[in-house]
Amino acid sequence: MISVVIIEDEAPARRKLRRFLSQLEEDIEVLAEMDSVAQAVCYFSNTSNKIDLILSDIELIDGNAFEIYTKVDIKCPVIFTTAYDSFLMNAFETNGIEYLLKPFNFERFNKAWNKFKTLLLNSGEDQLLKRINDLVNSKIKANPTYKNRFAVSKKSEMYFIEADDILYFKAEEGVIFAFDIKGNRHTLPYRTLLDLENNIDPDRFFKINRAEIVQKRYINKISTRSKNSVYVHIESLSQSLVTSQSNTAMFREWISE
Repeated sequence: MISVVIIEDEAPARRKLRRFLSQLEEDIEVLAEMDSVAQAVCYFSNTSNKIDLILSDIELIDGNAFEIYTKVDIKCPVIFTTAYDSFLMNAFETNGIEYLLKPFNFERFNKAWNKFKTLLLNSGEDQLLKRINDLVNSKIKANPTYKNRFAVSKKSEMYFIEADDILYFKAEEGVIFAFDIKGNRHTLPYRTLLDLENNIDPDRFFKINRAEIVQKRYINKISTRSKNSVYVHIESLSQSLVTSQSNTAMFREWISE
């Protein structure tokens, strides 16, 4: 029997996952269903059940599912399901073997399940984790995926901003903002600049200091500020940005490429 745990904060989505599991020609037991980070951490910290697979949403009612995997030691593969594609790299760094973008159909779910079964049937637990890590590393290295647009949630709606239209990103008091060519500021669903960096093309974007990432195409010129830092003049931006001393040399190389 294959033991599965479902982490999903929307009841219709949980029912859909159960329905898809029932359509598989497998002996499957759903050990638990939960809808929050707190519930999941509590469950994994106290359960003695052997878990073969986790089906996990990412945005939960009390936070981000990746918080779970930093607080407890998970030794089984995870298939992530989410309405956002901005967490792809994070997913493949936390035992993720597949990333199902909602809405997905049974065919797509079955393909992810078959990948899990291949890993499970050909490996013991230790070998399974090693194979997951090998799969993750090869996927990240062979197929780096960078975002061409960003989803922005605002009250009861969602809109999109193209990466081509972003002048620069800025981290401010734990919030990540994107500033576009029209002078608008957009709040992005990232917790740190590092999370964002994993999703943007390093040939196009560069982190010039601890708080700001600029896009090359909108840089008009640079000028000397001091021996180890420069002003970065960006199109349609009245105030220039400044490189940190530690990043200036690499920035000069990058901007010249």
